[in-house]
Amino acid sequence: MPAPGAPGSFPAPYPPLGGGTPGFPEAAQPDRAPLAPPPPQGPFAPQPPHIASVPQTAEAGQQGPGPQTAQAAPAQHAAAPTPQGTQGGTQGPSAPSAPQGAQASAAAPRTLQYRFDGPEDAPVLVIGPSLGTTWHMWDRQIPELSQHWRVFRYDLPGHGGAPAHAAASVAELGDRLLATLDGLGVQRFGYAGCSIGGAVGADLALRHPHRVASLALVASSPRFGTPDEFRQRGVIVRTNGLEPMARTAPERWFTPGFAAAQPAIVEWAVQMVRTTDPGCYIAACEALAAFDIRAALGRIGVPTLVLVGAEDQVTGPAEARTLVAGIPDARLALVPGASHLAPVEQPAAVSDLLLMHFSTAWQQDTSAAIPVLPHVTAPAAPSAPFVPVAEIAPAATPDAVAPTPDDRYEQGTKVRREVLGDAHVDAVNDTADVFTEDFQELVTRYAWGEVWSRDGLDRRTRSVITLTALVTSGHLEGLAAHTRAALRNGLTPAEIKEVLLQTAVYCGIPAAGAAFAVAQKVIQEETTPPA
Repeated sequence: MPAPGAPGSFPAPYPPLGGGTPGFPEAAQPDRAPLAPPPPQGPFAPQPPHIASVPQTAEAGQQGPGPQTAQAAPAQHAAAPTPQGTQGGTQGPSAPSAPQGAQASAAAPRTLQYRFDGPEDAPVLVIGPSLGTTWHMWDRQIPELSQHWRVFRYDLPGHGGAPAHAAASVAELGDRLLATLDGLGVQRFGYAGCSIGGAVGADLALRHPHRVASLALVASSPRFGTPDEFRQRGVIVRTNGLEPMARTAPERWFTPGFAAAQPAIVEWAVQMVRTTDPGCYIAACEALAAFDIRAALGRIGVPTLVLVGAEDQVTGPAEARTLVAGIPDARLALVPGASHLAPVEQPAAVSDLLLMHFSTAWQQDTSAAIPVLPHVTAPAAPSAPFVPVAEIAPAATPDAVAPTPDDRYEQGTKVRREVLGDAHVDAVNDTADVFTEDFQELVTRYAWGEVWSRDGLDRRTRSVITLTALVTSGHLEGLAAHTRAALRNGLTPAEIKEVLLQTAVYCGIPAAGAAFAVAQKVIQEETTPPA
């Protein structure tokens, strides 16, 4: 595979399985009829990309003076076409000059690092990565997909050598992606994304439905675990770096059999995590903690394939069926013998399913409305051992969240859960009775819905004040919960220690000593990586 025109040091593509071209398996693919889509028509046919050729001369890693807008070159001044598969772009002002055959988008933190593969006149298919990976996780799908589509791959901020401009939410990632595509003249596209990449696609289908022609959600979910899980992961990374995440990545991403049989690929995956910017990884965890579109699934109006590894323990078949139950025009495909990174573990099966889905979606285009796919049946089973199995599975509609008439109570509940965690809030609610429920409502509405929700101070500062106030007043029964909250709000153990040392001077040694004992226990629990 040609080297992408992108800055920084990239982890190498997959090692070959037993020789052959780096990045692709040598094993023969099963005989199957090619799935060639018809020529693009209507809004599916992309406009010729007008790519700004902006040499990047700033030193790598240097912060620019501020956000700059990526500009598309006018048609009459468009850059000359580049060789297939070599066109790349960068995010931010820190990229060095792009190598020969590459294009660089204007220096702007609001754009993303990208590359193209496939014919320039084909419809554009955008492919998004999983958290902790780079665009190389899709290497083995590119030979087939790029025969029919202009494949656009992007890296998350701080991943794969991309500049480390952290994004605070899934919606912000989607906005940066659209800004990048706008600068290239791409208005309408198909979209496939894995995990957080799938979340970006679902968000775009909700907020910009006429930009997304068809959607594939791979190993994705309308809500990723619980907010507590991802905020806890952020605390661990902030304290210990990315090594704990890198060490546990193989068991999250691959089946045990694949991990044992392909140690080189497993090591490649571990290195992707190790070379990710910790701050951007933490920001992505916070974005996933806040992501929840369960109540909005019915508004996704594009044809959607929900693809999941049958052995995925991260976002498995249960989450996939929730997506299918909620999205009106969704299909479910289970890939046996695959875990979370199904495109890596079962490349032939995933390629077949994506080809089938997007080929059909491109046939149903109209200019006036988002197309609706007819019912798609599974392709005939090939003779290869990796057999893609597609099924349409009924599932119960997710429970709707009952609205509350008091906006302050609703906001307070949200903020209280974000700061203290679901486990703490659930425990408090479980112990409430007729005598105490009014008090808990008061706390939620006033303390969390009004004071903690104000814009005057950030949550880090509010945590510092709260820790100090609890030590000063001797109310150590709440200190454990707020030490945990302080970690999730971005304070490090070293900063918490400084806060308690400060209280020792002004509040007294005994009070601070008791506070240190409480905080030490919580910090050990929260920052110890999983075994």
